[in-house]
Amino acid sequence: MLTVLKDRQDGYRKLCLIICLVLNLGMLCTFKYLTMLVYYGNILLSAMHFPELSLSWNFVLPVGISFFTLQAIGYLIDVYREDIVAERNFITYALFVSFFPQLVAGPIERSKNLLVQLKSQKTFHYEYFQKGLLWILYGLMLKMVIADNLSILVDKIFAFPDEYYGWYIVVATIAFTIQIYCDFYGYSIIAKGSAYLLGIELMSNFESPYFSKSVKEFWRRWHISLSTWFRDYLYIPLGGNKKGTIRKNINLLIVFLVSGLWHGASISFVFWGLLHGIYQIIGDVKERIGLAAATKPALFCKRLFETVRTFILVTFAWIPFRARSWTGTKSIISYMVSDLSNYSILNTKNLFSLWKMMPEKMANGAIFGIVILGLVDYQKYKKKPVVDKIISQELWFRYAVYIFLVLFILNYGCYGESYNPAQFIYFQF
Repeated sequence: MLTVLKDRQDGYRKLCLIICLVLNLGMLCTFKYLTMLVYYGNILLSAMHFPELSLSWNFVLPVGISFFTLQAIGYLIDVYREDIVAERNFITYALFVSFFPQLVAGPIERSKNLLVQLKSQKTFHYEYFQKGLLWILYGLMLKMVIADNLSILVDKIFAFPDEYYGWYIVVATIAFTIQIYCDFYGYSIIAKGSAYLLGIELMSNFESPYFSKSVKEFWRRWHISLSTWFRDYLYIPLGGNKKGTIRKNINLLIVFLVSGLWHGASISFVFWGLLHGIYQIIGDVKERIGLAAATKPALFCKRLFETVRTFILVTFAWIPFRARSWTGTKSIISYMVSDLSNYSILNTKNLFSLWKMMPEKMANGAIFGIVILGLVDYQKYKKKPVVDKIISQELWFRYAVYIFLVLFILNYGCYGESYNPAQFIYFQF
């Protein structure tokens, strides 16, 4: 009798989970993917000589819908798995799903981390206040001094690839690689700092990803909240690596294709996800072939080569991400490879003229900011976080760092009537 009741209860729980998943994913698909589905559906219907569908309205995409949908789904699955107890207070649950510092662009928090903190009594922590202030200022520096200034160069070249081809596009793509990192990392640590001021500790979303020596390591360090979400709630339920190599590779491709589609309703984003999936599979095959050699300590030159190779692969994959359409992706790649034999841009004069697309002060600020970012990230990669070192210093030193960051942002930041500072890139997702 007890077994029957338990089976019935499990059936109700599973039915409830399915209904909630359908509702959440249904809303996400309706607001974000309906237009794309109708577009490609009409191509198929036209090929089959059927009448096309018409979409007579356009939806306004709710702010942060992708992020809070995944956060809500993660909570549902955690409750179903009995990893946590269902939250009975609706206000607390609503605060968890829509916690404002990380609502728009993450990090995507787990119920086991954030819910517990939201329910606990809060007191003022001076250390949290110091860290929060430092994270916010550093995030603003990354966004306003590096990302927004680089966007001037990137936007101009990507808008006219027929005028700026070959190595110009290569340089612009590298600039975008840095721009998107500073843009998204900047937002993530501003969110982290804002949460610190409220006595909440959010998870780290980036861990020096461009120092990675493989694409697999890159995804352990880039957008950690999303990559671990897909690992725990999609990759592992699909079977992970427990069902053989072929099934593992299929699961990897599925995860990265879904990740690409999650980022945007366009084939270019799917292609971006597919590229990273292929990178992972090739890396896994190479690791299996050279398993014995991989256990030996790597020489500096080998580590450097692996880091540069990974950076190049990731940078190339950013092209469809930045182009945001399949037509644009093909056009940019075509113009880029058409004149790679012309190295004239790489001489100092032409390269300097490329930076002249930005006002001189903005270009200098971006370069100086990138140097700071590289040093801070390298220390973080070596597990020697600069923030903790600064916080441990005397009061005068900490305030000197705060003042330096404020003045650096005011002097070199992209803002004011003369400029058009771009919104955070990940706001669109």
